[in-house]
Amino acid sequence: MSDVPTIEMRGISKSFPAVKALRGVSFTCSKGEVHALCGENGAGKSTLIKILSGVYRPDSGEVLIDGQEQHFKHPQEALLAGISVIYQEFSLLPERTVAQNLFLGREPTKNGLIDNKAMVAETQRVLGLFGVRHRIEPETLVADLDVASQQMVEIAKAISLNAKVIVMDEPTAALNEAECEVLFSLVDQLRASGTAIVYITHRMREVTRLANRVTVIKDGEVTASFDHVPAPDVIVRAMVGRDISEYYPEPATASEIGPVVLSVSGGGNAALRDINLELRSGEIVGFAGLQGAGRTPLAMALFGAAPFTSGTMTLDGKAVHLTSPRDAIRAGIGMLPGDRKAQALFLMQSVRDNGMLTARSFAGIFGGHRANRFTDLNGMNALLDQMKVRAPSYEQEMRFLSGGNQQKAIVARWLALRPKVLIFIEPTRGIDVDAKASIYHLMRDLARAGTAVMMVSSDLPEILGASDRIVVMREGRIAGEFGRSATEAELMLAATGETGVAA
Repeated sequence: MSDVPTIEMRGISKSFPAVKALRGVSFTCSKGEVHALCGENGAGKSTLIKILSGVYRPDSGEVLIDGQEQHFKHPQEALLAGISVIYQEFSLLPERTVAQNLFLGREPTKNGLIDNKAMVAETQRVLGLFGVRHRIEPETLVADLDVASQQMVEIAKAISLNAKVIVMDEPTAALNEAECEVLFSLVDQLRASGTAIVYITHRMREVTRLANRVTVIKDGEVTASFDHVPAPDVIVRAMVGRDISEYYPEPATASEIGPVVLSVSGGGNAALRDINLELRSGEIVGFAGLQGAGRTPLAMALFGAAPFTSGTMTLDGKAVHLTSPRDAIRAGIGMLPGDRKAQALFLMQSVRDNGMLTARSFAGIFGGHRANRFTDLNGMNALLDQMKVRAPSYEQEMRFLSGGNQQKAIVARWLALRPKVLIFIEPTRGIDVDAKASIYHLMRDLARAGTAVMMVSSDLPEILGASDRIVVMREGRIAGEFGRSATEAELMLAATGETGVAA
């Protein structure tokens, strides 16, 4: 590596009204390395990257590119200097094709006209880096791509710009295990080609897999900087001030696991085949599998959103036929969807109203028999307190809360209805390390109170750490069932069809 780093940020400070976002932060990234930038939500990572990319100007400090000081006044200036940022919120235009998005504002021309043939050919070359397993056609509309493919297009766009520096902000948040491996392989290729990569993530496995160096930011300051990749617990301790062993609560004991609450025998529909399943009181059951394996369709079937068309389902030993979420809620089944903002929250309403409006609406479904002290104002406040929802006031609009606090507020809404079964889909997606721990402990508390908890997750360490029992799905079927002592390798083998059902 060159002695002169590709990017160098010296003593960067930045304040906003009533907030000191950064205090004297220094950070470097050199040609051909991956420098992991870690920290909780609100630590200052995004502010630092927005200064690097020209969105913000620092109050003090210096930004150098290849040893030359820069004073970016606009993101376009940073882009021209070779800095490309891939944010969690995609910048793609859905009504344009993949090729048009890659070359937006810099289309190749021939005889004064846009050279579509050249644009498509170059797009094919860049997309070829992803390999055959993730084929994306240049002339496909972005609106027709799934989230994982859109993420790949964002990365392809950065590559097509011949960026010296690529900043990736939580790039695997919407990817499954197989897609993550494609991304990791691409990061390895970019590093080998000499690109400097700043990699922002909460996932320790990605840090240990990809990074050459690690910097941790907490409360706007660098709390640790490593010229190597230390053990995950060392990084976590620098991020949150406690050990990784405290993340996951103790598993349920045999005496804590109660009777079967929900069972399915021979369940099937267009996406599912021959589902045989039991969920017990006091137990957390994790559901693993590749994208399209059937985990979310199973959750939707149990919640009545995409009902079973064959087989039988019982709740507390009594046969039920759920044809809608209304039926499921009436029966005592709740669900937290994977996309909180689009499917579970009223972002412009207050935290309290998000709980009360829904809880009161659902309570009406039961003809009053589940309406209780938690569906009034004081009761909802008590539930939000119990969930440890952090907000200046419960009158604050939901959109201003962190992902972790939004998730806890949704749980409070369901607790007002006292569900027998609570289904979590990707419960910690987009949530920082410390908030993840609180969600795991919350799920455990729910189980200990007698709720049967079902957790669908694409994060294998999360599945292994938080579950009492693990179900692996493949091609719409249950492919295996494992205890907490299973390994990631065993789960992946079952998910890909390389092994049979485990004992």
